[in-house]
Amino acid sequence: MRHIALLCVTAICAHSAASTAEPTPLFNGKDLTGWVNVNCSSDTFTVKQGDDGVPYILCSGVPTGVLRTAQMYENFTLDLDWMHEEDPGNAGLFIWSDGITAVGVPFTRSIEVQIMLTPDVKDKEGRLLYTGQGDMFAIHGATMTPDRPHPAGWSRCLPSARMTKGKGDWNHYTVKANQGKLTLAVNGVEVSGASNINPRKGYICLESEGTPIRFRNIRLTPLPAAEPPLSSEQCATADEGFTYLLKDGLKAWHEEPNVSGHWKLNDETLSYDGKGSHLWTNESFGDFELVIDWRWVGKSQGKMQRPLLSPDGSEQKNAAGKVQTVEIDEWDSGIYLRGDSKSQVNMWNWPAGSGEIWGYRTDESMPASVRAACTPKMKADSPIGSWNRFRIQMKGEQIRVVLNNKPVIPEATLPGVAANGPIAIQSHGSALECMNIYIRPLPGVSSSPAPKK
Repeated sequence: MRHIALLCVTAICAHSAASTAEPTPLFNGKDLTGWVNVNCSSDTFTVKQGDDGVPYILCSGVPTGVLRTAQMYENFTLDLDWMHEEDPGNAGLFIWSDGITAVGVPFTRSIEVQIMLTPDVKDKEGRLLYTGQGDMFAIHGATMTPDRPHPAGWSRCLPSARMTKGKGDWNHYTVKANQGKLTLAVNGVEVSGASNINPRKGYICLESEGTPIRFRNIRLTPLPAAEPPLSSEQCATADEGFTYLLKDGLKAWHEEPNVSGHWKLNDETLSYDGKGSHLWTNESFGDFELVIDWRWVGKSQGKMQRPLLSPDGSEQKNAAGKVQTVEIDEWDSGIYLRGDSKSQVNMWNWPAGSGEIWGYRTDESMPASVRAACTPKMKADSPIGSWNRFRIQMKGEQIRVVLNNKPVIPEATLPGVAANGPIAIQSHGSALECMNIYIRPLPGVSSSPAPKK
């Protein structure tokens, strides 16, 4: 009994200590230490000194994206001040966020606490859809139950009071995040809430979305963690060490000088018109994992006959020995790895699906096992016009290609592949868009400046 009593006392003391914890500043007033630029430009978020002597984080609003905390948080109370410089103004606060952005969008899976100045928006039936007064909603795979049902059935809580001040005035948010529940108080009055939230542990993000905004006095008070501890399914995806390859626009990339201008970065989206040259990184990479989202845009290159592939990488033939083909709309591009078209991960509309390693599958001098391993195990492409996500891992001569969460190349060996080289997005006549391009080093051969081409 004495042992049980001691355990109870210990638990009570631990709970008391956590519940009486002092607020911790998340912004030191000097720089962005403790924050990670997920997918914005280097100058999207900067530190400024206010006329009143209080430092603040200025967000330019361009490009669209997020700045997140370096640390994940579970249960807490968060206080911050914000001020829009323009009306209308758009930004947000993301709670329990993943480490990188969701597929095909510049935002992370999370619960968004809206920070907006806008008139109410209603549908043609007169139902209120959203406001600029502190809406709360789930985005990009997160789930929640709003405290009050939304008129259109959305996973969104509309505020119960109108407490937001206009442009040029500071507003104060208090967000309580505890045991899968969220509440928002605007300037001292609770207006929104949700429960049954998943995930319920993750990062905190400040959102850039088109207009300048200031943030200051960002403080977090921890609350006791869940008992028993959360499962992995209840936690957001943690930081894996990825770096955004478009944070300085296209300064880290180059086209062939005589045919440049066909690759353009529009806000967060890299657009290519199907002409010109490949787009190369200025840096060479050795062992790494690459994330890239892509989709086809515009018109196809026309109807073409393309072969069916067997699991061993050969083209299927009928009884008469003729290659079997099907008619498709032709779309074609790819990702060159380590500076060589032979180690290309294909993007196309062939029946076999994207992800094959073209130069090795078609090289008849390669062992049969190599050619088979470089052939996609399934077609995992999204419909034309929809976003896809590649996760491509290179480790020595080993490659793994995951497309839309499916391992289309579980593991293949690329004999003789270079140990180090730049990455390119291929020019092959098809227009496409890319976004969310991230890379992280793996133990092994490190990166270096790419040789001049």
